[in-house]
Amino acid sequence: MTYDVGALRARFPALRAGTAHFDGPGGTQTPEPVIAAIADALGGPLSIRGATVPGEVNAETAVREFRRAMADLLGTEVSGIVFGRSATQLTYDFARTLAATWEPGDEVVVSRLDHDANIRPWVQAAERTGVVVRWADFDPATGELPASAVGELLGERTRLVAVTAASNLIGTRPPVAEIARLVHRAGALLYVDGVHHAAHDFVDVTELGADFYVCSPYKFFGPHHGVLAARADLLETLRPDKLLPSTDAVPERFELGTLPYEVLAGTRAAVDFLADLAPGAGEAVGRRERLRAAFTAVDRHETALRERLESGLADLDGVTLHSRAADRTPTLLVTFDDRRPVDAYHFLGTLGVHAPAGSFYALEASRHLGLGETGGLRLGLSPYNDTSDVDRLLEGLADFLKS
Repeated sequence: MTYDVGALRARFPALRAGTAHFDGPGGTQTPEPVIAAIADALGGPLSIRGATVPGEVNAETAVREFRRAMADLLGTEVSGIVFGRSATQLTYDFARTLAATWEPGDEVVVSRLDHDANIRPWVQAAERTGVVVRWADFDPATGELPASAVGELLGERTRLVAVTAASNLIGTRPPVAEIARLVHRAGALLYVDGVHHAAHDFVDVTELGADFYVCSPYKFFGPHHGVLAARADLLETLRPDKLLPSTDAVPERFELGTLPYEVLAGTRAAVDFLADLAPGAGEAVGRRERLRAAFTAVDRHETALRERLESGLADLDGVTLHSRAADRTPTLLVTFDDRRPVDAYHFLGTLGVHAPAGSFYALEASRHLGLGETGGLRLGLSPYNDTSDVDRLLEGLADFLKS
């Protein structure tokens, strides 16, 4: 069987409006099974977690199935899955908790390739505790962040390195596993931003070597929230602020207040939906293996679209492509010789093509590319994009450049 993008698109109610979406890096559209799972959770008996009445059991089941689904998606243990309101919130929470173990003169390393959510929490925590911040720079000409750029900054006082697994601005996939080996050799921890990465790659947190890996289900068809994955034994060593009567069990000690059970049900449904994208995979195959097959199929589809888009962009005069790394996601950042990216965004919008402009919170990366805070036009492909979307985008850009 082949990847059936037409059948996939039919399961997204939002696509019936006719817009060609290239805004996936900011959040994908939502398929019918995820919408139904959220509605079903809210429509059934629902109460505080427990094991006596149906509402309690439903809540407990939602939490358990959410953790199991995310563990399958990320290749980690169920007891290491932490719910958060967003990846930003989770990173701030863990920055505060980890900073409590730092001493003046210790060091943390951050990368200019990253979204600010994996920079500012560590920089601000370091400022409060007298810790030195060291910056790993990527090559603006190639978009590459080699492991050596991180390795040369490590020392005996390094406590943590924060790096992205994929740039949400230009798509670069740094060699995280190689970076992890250097970080661990220095005795430090590695905090990986996988928000953009998890939407396009089959993730194995253990193989990556990430001590902490954070992602956002709304980037891969799910509801708006964040998830952090870490080893349970590592989480056991951390003591976050919490209410006195709330549980001290891991991972619950990091989850403040009552969880949104309907959101968790939607995330479980999103992982199942992803697993079902594997052409020809049967129910007899475990969810983890179906996810592996699904991401292989998605990567093949997205890569073909990216190459079609890159070929078309190369035929347009006055367009600069800033996504140049050898290993990158299907996310392209472009600028124009004599036109503003925001004008292209507005022009395309009138044609029913959604390709947003900006720096998308990757402020340091945009500045390092020489684009300041303006950034560029981001063209992000998702599994439901097809060739007609790409052709509409290219035709729209050609018309914009002539206008």
